Amino acid sequence: MFSPFEFMLAGRYLRARKAEGFVSVIAGFSFLGIMLGVATLIIVMSVMNGFRQELITRILGLNGHLSVYSSMPLQDYNVMSLRLEELEGIASVSPLIESQVLVTVNGHSAGALVRGMRPADFARKPIISTSIKDGDIGSFTDGNVAIGVKMAQKFGLIVGDPITLLAPKGKAGPFGTIPRSRTFTVGMIFDVGMFEYDSGFVFMPLDSAQIFFQMPQGVSSLEVITDNPAHVADARRRVTEAIAGEAGVYDWRDMNGSFFNALQVERNVMFLILTMIILVAAFNIISSMIMLVKDKGRDIAIMRTMGATRGSMMRIFMMTGASIGLVGTVVGSFAGILFADNIETIRQWLQGLTGTDLFSEEIYFLSKLPAIIDWQEVIAVIAMAFTLSILATIYPAWRAARLDPVEALRYE
Repeated sequence: MFSPFEFMLAGRYLRARKAEGFVSVIAGFSFLGIMLGVATLIIVMSVMNGFRQELITRILGLNGHLSVYSSMPLQDYNVMSLRLEELEGIASVSPLIESQVLVTVNGHSAGALVRGMRPADFARKPIISTSIKDGDIGSFTDGNVAIGVKMAQKFGLIVGDPITLLAPKGKAGPFGTIPRSRTFTVGMIFDVGMFEYDSGFVFMPLDSAQIFFQMPQGVSSLEVITDNPAHVADARRRVTEAIAGEAGVYDWRDMNGSFFNALQVERNVMFLILTMIILVAAFNIISSMIMLVKDKGRDIAIMRTMGATRGSMMRIFMMTGASIGLVGTVVGSFAGILFADNIETIRQWLQGLTGTDLFSEEIYFLSKLPAIIDWQEVIAVIAMAFTLSILATIYPAWRAARLDPVEALRYE
């Protein structure tokens, strides 16, 4: 498609001489703009992918895909659990007791959510069983509770220390309602990497929770784990049919739908905003190529009189402009992938250098900055940047091909 003559001339135009120094400066800024735009787009999209994936993994690792609940305690939960476990696509069903409590340690108090689970169900959650920082999972027995590392740091607790929980529903007495409280022992400390769970959750055995919350024969809900959370709609329909109106059903999308929708909207908006960087760089290519065509008008006219075709002129200037976009896209993609692949190390280095917290756990819910490179997105970004670079060269190349040799040489 391109002749050696066209390659040679395009390469010569890219190597600016003294007279075309200003054109070369604009081309250099175009290269930097495309490189930074591509790199930034890859980095931001990778971080957004990692952020979303980490949140989904951790939220679904601690919570069920479906929840069967009722306004009153579920009494025949064992029978209902066996019925649901027989359904297609259901991996497990676990009875739960959840309630708000007030945690009190040495005069300091804070609200928390207690989740009562059977020890076998608790050990079956890999996100917890693999993140125990202190203690042993075998200590998840009556009288012991598991707390997050942030709660332990806040109250200065270690394994073996006492912790007092106050239930919202107390006992009625002659002087009014007396809050019901009980002192437990910290059996283990976990760190799942999410500030919300590490600072505000207390896990206790189901038997202890039934006694503490006065549900001797019941539970507050059933946690249902499906084979594939992506197909939760089908599983929800089957579960709803199986319980036949005995209880309500909601899934993880209902619990976190607005949150993940906000993430998706933010991701799309960031993509559009960062694409503007590449678009601005493409306009710089148009400017530099128009100036180059104007500066090389005499050369174009001479080559046309010597037999060069309009198509040849158009290909030369398209190749010149597209080369800027191609090199900028390749360098930017390599820089973006390298940065995204080592973003946590870079964050730690920058925090040590500046002495500031660049990724607060309290704000972003995660203890590490995640990044997942989606190669389909990377290819799409590269294709988009290169396509914009080629489109930016069409008008200047057309101007060069339409140049009249007689008019260009009239005053030479």
